Amino acid sequence: MQLTLAGEYAIRTMIHLAENEDRGIITINEIAKEQNIPEKFLRKIIPKLCNAGLVKTYKGNGGGISFSKDPDLITPLEIIQAIEGPLALNKCLIDKEFCSNTRWCSVHTLWCDLLVEMRKKLSSKSIKTLAVESTARRNQLKKIINN
Repeated sequence: MQLTLAGEYAIRTMIHLAENEDRGIITINEIAKEQNIPEKFLRKIIPKLCNAGLVKTYKGNGGGISFSKDPDLITPLEIIQAIEGPLALNKCLIDKEFCSNTRWCSVHTLWCDLLVEMRKKLSSKSIKTLAVESTARRNQLKKIINN
């Protein structure tokens, strides 16, 4: 499984929102510029985040996006699933009818175990926590560069 660019961009977008949460509504143009995401592509990602209940959109002058729920309650797993759909390593984990061997297949057990661990890891930190960590790293790098 490989995360698509849309999934990566969605996570970066949400971290940017969390880093700037105190400002409220953030323009899509700003996010695109700051995160180096093509604006046209970002505009295709935002509706999926909105449909998942993760962000709200605002139209018109001063429009943009903001969180629709507390970023401390949003995980990378939620974001990935909003963009990519259900997380799975192979089809038999999504569609039980796909493979008739699932009851005795040792590889199926391995896929299930890996999926559980992947979900745990992707749910282990909130977007807010990742934003705080990102800001701290950026500040450390600035200190190193300026010394």
